[in-house]
Amino acid sequence: MPASVGINLLIGLLALLVGFMMFRSLPVLARTSGPARFPLLSIVIPARNEAGRIAPLLRSLQEQHYRSFEVLVVDDQSTDETAEIARRFGATVLRNDAVQSGSGKSAACWHGAQNAKGQWLLFLDADTALADADSLTKLLGSYRQRGARGILSLQPYHTVHRFYENLSAIFNVIVIVGMNVFTIWKSRFNTAGSFGPCILCNKDDYFLSGGHHKILGAVLDDLALGQAFLDKNLPVQCMGGGGVIDFRMYPEGLKTLVEGWCKSFAVGSKSTHPIVMSMIVLWITGGFMSAAALISSIAAREPVALTLSAFLYAAYAGQTLQFARRCGNFNKGLFLIYPILFIFFAALHLYSLFRAHVLHSVKWKGRKIEV
Repeated sequence: MPASVGINLLIGLLALLVGFMMFRSLPVLARTSGPARFPLLSIVIPARNEAGRIAPLLRSLQEQHYRSFEVLVVDDQSTDETAEIARRFGATVLRNDAVQSGSGKSAACWHGAQNAKGQWLLFLDADTALADADSLTKLLGSYRQRGARGILSLQPYHTVHRFYENLSAIFNVIVIVGMNVFTIWKSRFNTAGSFGPCILCNKDDYFLSGGHHKILGAVLDDLALGQAFLDKNLPVQCMGGGGVIDFRMYPEGLKTLVEGWCKSFAVGSKSTHPIVMSMIVLWITGGFMSAAALISSIAAREPVALTLSAFLYAAYAGQTLQFARRCGNFNKGLFLIYPILFIFFAALHLYSLFRAHVLHSVKWKGRKIEV
């Protein structure tokens, strides 16, 4: 067996084992018992040009069995019919006219929170939707069981409709793993923050932390808000949203997908614990090494090397599929050629580093954001 093939096999096997330690599990909310009586809930939805995406969320809110809530859609300088659509679903529309530095999602959320009547606040991204009619009951019941303190945040389950959307698979895995709390050590590392699309907290803790007003300049508001709560010794709990909340990321096209992930990864890796980051790097490297071992063994025509490398490649494909399907309904067949997903992730990550450290800016929804 050529030495290069043996080295690739060893690194690939080590990375495969590290992968299981890196992403041990993704807990989701269980159904809670007891009566569905909770404090008045204010649902705050920041929305900028979301006319094509916000209707499923508003419809899912209308279908909830639990009804003691208000819906505040904060129109963040939209130029489409976002506000009109929100009103059709009975939501209260607040206009966020801030033009100063810091306007955007955080300013919109802060504006919504200031106008909220509820004792509990639920911040939802406009591209999310509740999975069924009991989702709110399950979410609020889980928060109450955890003492109704700090933040309970969920990463929605990613629903894929068009083929190019599968390119988000590895990004979804890394975003979740990068929160530090889904390894075999669970709570050994502090969470990197909170998941942004679905954040539930009580109003007293929110204003005590400074809320979104404290993080008005942050590119990744979700991580920054979670840290603001942690700075006040308030708990931040992160879980998977499977069975409770879904979302569809970047349905507008590949360009939007690139801009969105570029924004997220330009600064997001700074919050991941070095040990977790090392495991992520090794796991991604192993993905390339397992593919390289298979290609090298085919070229060398060595039966033993070919058998071992084929086994490793298949194991890596299976593990990558397992991790991705925890995050969304990604195409199973695509993982037979999973190195393409790793190559796209690596290329876009390098591009995000270029934008962050050379251009010092990223683009999102028509805005240039300094980083």
